[in-house]
Amino acid sequence: MVRSPLVSGALLALLAALAFGVTTPIVAWAGRGIGPLTTAALLYAGAAVSALALARLERAGPTLGRPQRARLVVIAIVGAGIAPTLLAWGLQRIGATSGALLLNLEAVFTVGLAWAIHREPIGARVLTALGLMALGGVTLTYEGARDAWSMLGVLAVTGATFAWALDNTLTRALADHDPVRVVAGKAGLGAAITTTCALVSGEPLPRVIAVLCLLACGATGYGLSLSLYLLAQRRIGAARTGSLFALAPFVGAAIGWAAGERASGWTLASGVLFAVGVGLHVTERHTHPHQHPALTHEHAHRHDDGHHGHVHDPPVVGEHTHPHDHDVLEHDHEHAPDLHHDHAH
Repeated sequence: MVRSPLVSGALLALLAALAFGVTTPIVAWAGRGIGPLTTAALLYAGAAVSALALARLERAGPTLGRPQRARLVVIAIVGAGIAPTLLAWGLQRIGATSGALLLNLEAVFTVGLAWAIHREPIGARVLTALGLMALGGVTLTYEGARDAWSMLGVLAVTGATFAWALDNTLTRALADHDPVRVVAGKAGLGAAITTTCALVSGEPLPRVIAVLCLLACGATGYGLSLSLYLLAQRRIGAARTGSLFALAPFVGAAIGWAAGERASGWTLASGVLFAVGVGLHVTERHTHPHQHPALTHEHAHRHDDGHHGHVHDPPVVGEHTHPHDHDVLEHDHEHAPDLHHDHAH
């Protein structure tokens, strides 16, 4: 039986959202008294360490060539340099809860960019889910950030969400490469850039407890989470992954409320909106007759996905990578806008 990429991709995206969401309140707390560049540097240093640890376990996907490495440099500047610096700066001005809520905008920007750049098809179901989740974010943001003087912090966090959305869209082309190499490269470059900028600008040295907390947040919320995010993109594309990742802000806000911050009826209403939106994604079914052209390429794949029937001697079980050929194939099955289903609708 062919496994549904929609279900597995959705679950991976939700796990990535959980891993990232729990870190936002901790980053806001640990970043007090230190500069945003230092905060960003420690987060992505932790992500690089996490990637190196994962490299000892498994690698799945082809290595990065020169065009992919050039793209990775841009991704590192935008997603591991600019975005976390803006987030850290904004969190110190609007607080953990309001900052977490504003991160919902990342999903909106990601879906828009995925449609504009990659022409990913966005049906009525996905649009409805995104609208509900965005409405949940607006509801929470209205509850959490109403002070006029904090608008600079709001703009900074909004800028971070757009930078991460651009990062998500650019990363789509690397989703079928080795995720460990992608995470390690992005995190290492981002940490180097922000560390250099922090030293040049003379930001104060952080406390030991802050260093340890931010490194741990980076390892889980920025390293492990990004690996899961890439695997989700590999299955369901940038738009659906980004939209499901909108659960992360709600997780961060929920932790803030559990720590003693006020919760109201607006909170419950937004929770229902998020739950319905996520449910629409997880239960999405997209199927129609389509044709695959003949091509030769290399990417991580399995032999139980209905698209890779070539034979190995001896047989290979599980995900692996090597150059392989595809013949022309026409069939009808559940699919998402992944590497093999980039057709028009």
